Amino acid sequence: MTDPDTPAPIPLHRQVRAMLVVFGGGLVGTALRYAAEQLDPATSGHWPWATFVVNLVGATILGSLVGWLTVSGPDTGVRQRIRLLVGVGFCGSLTTYSAFALESDRLLAGAGRVVGIAYVATTVIVGIICAALGFIASRSVMTR
Repeated sequence: MTDPDTPAPIPLHRQVRAMLVVFGGGLVGTALRYAAEQLDPATSGHWPWATFVVNLVGATILGSLVGWLTVSGPDTGVRQRIRLLVGVGFCGSLTTYSAFALESDRLLAGAGRVVGIAYVATTVIVGIICAALGFIASRSVMTR
């Protein structure tokens, strides 16, 4: 039984420290995604390489992080902060579903329909493979 005079703990998503950790990771992820888009901006009818690469890199990092977290202990303390920093903040801002959706729509609606179909299928399939390989690799390293 809980003491009615004891305040309920603040949920993680409402804790200022957790928000700041996510924000910090988000700053770095957003800056890297922006840099990638500046290096190779998407052009009409062509494969959007920058979005493709950042999404695959993000899937690999996230898969690796989840693999590591599943064997490293409970989601508390430093592990929780790493999850928030890298998983939610960094990977959440590095990867970009909205750009993927927009670029896919433009390719599928325009003259690049075949490129659009290939882009959608390849991004989804290779993204799942990248996440799985990251997961397997990190668990393999952690269980040695």
